[in-house]
Amino acid sequence: GLCLLVLRLFIGVHVFLVSCALPDSLLRRFIVRVMCSVLGLFVRQNDPRLRDGSVRVYIANHVTHFDHNVINLLTSCNTPALNGAPGFVCWSRGFLELGAAGSRAELVDSLRVYSSQEGNVPLLLFPEEAATNGRVGLLRFSSWPFSIMDMVQPVALQVQRPLITVSVADSSWIAELLWTFFVPFTVYQVRWMPSVPRRAEELSEDFALRVQELLAVELGVVSTRLTAADKAEHMKRLRHTSLLPFAPAPSLAARPRVPSSLAGAGSSAPEDVRVAAMARRVKEVLPHVPLEVIMTDLAQTDCVDTTIANLLEGRVSFFPESKEATTDLPAPSTSQAAAASAFQGSVVVPSSKPATKHFAKSPVERHLSLQERKRALYDYARR
Repeated sequence: GLCLLVLRLFIGVHVFLVSCALPDSLLRRFIVRVMCSVLGLFVRQNDPRLRDGSVRVYIANHVTHFDHNVINLLTSCNTPALNGAPGFVCWSRGFLELGAAGSRAELVDSLRVYSSQEGNVPLLLFPEEAATNGRVGLLRFSSWPFSIMDMVQPVALQVQRPLITVSVADSSWIAELLWTFFVPFTVYQVRWMPSVPRRAEELSEDFALRVQELLAVELGVVSTRLTAADKAEHMKRLRHTSLLPFAPAPSLAARPRVPSSLAGAGSSAPEDVRVAAMARRVKEVLPHVPLEVIMTDLAQTDCVDTTIANLLEGRVSFFPESKEATTDLPAPSTSQAAAASAFQGSVVVPSSKPATKHFAKSPVERHLSLQERKRALYDYARR
């Protein structure tokens, strides 16, 4: 792998120079495609005749950082640079520089003007706006690529590679390029699908959802409602969790667990005392959660705040504990009871107004109910 990496770095420089020197034509794409096969990049397409020459916008799923370069080996197309400032790196990676757009509406207007001009090559857009491994599902498509033209052509892209995964979350394009040179080969399979026109009076959101469903069926994956923002938030949590100290669960599970009522007095192991103390703190905040569930999650996170977040956000499943099961703990205060009832789904409101027992029909009432629950939780957290 290291020998291939060093050799392909020198060959890659020549591929880059050839692609910059030759004008965009069928000959250039053939030469660069042959040279890319030496770099281990093999591109296959199902049927080139399915490609519609009148379509101005191609819609593809996003798997790697080089999807636009691979499809550009098959047909002339441009992908606008959405992230990062325009410059040499942006140009060398094959992106179309449109300048720093102030908003998404300005970007759409610029792309409409670009597509309306004769002689410009079609646009290749990735509505997912973030790369995935392409094996489970598609991220929710953004609607702005479908507001440029009323006719799009979906492109199904699948990537295979031996030994090393083709896409790693939160990995830079440089690292992915080095891994591409390191492995023996990477195969890109491109499948052209029939063009999809916009229906009469169809909104861009509905148009995007329809194309997303068609691509998901073609790829054999599910069509999710997760967005690129959800992926970014997930990566933030993973980075935060990786920085926390980790306590291995097997060593904790091998030792007998001490009940919370006896942990402070009868435990001889300092680790058991520390975990039991943390579990007691979580139990005070969430009295309806069983102690065994708290101890199991603390063995993995070793952090009171992370365990509370896991329990509140549903990442840890449990059955609420009855009041008789918590008799060994001190009686919770009024604010604790209010917070516990709010965690279990009921609405906690100030004493001057009775709690809502049904789902409000008015959006204003539901918003006020949410604000009241949040206020009750904030009051308990301050106490």
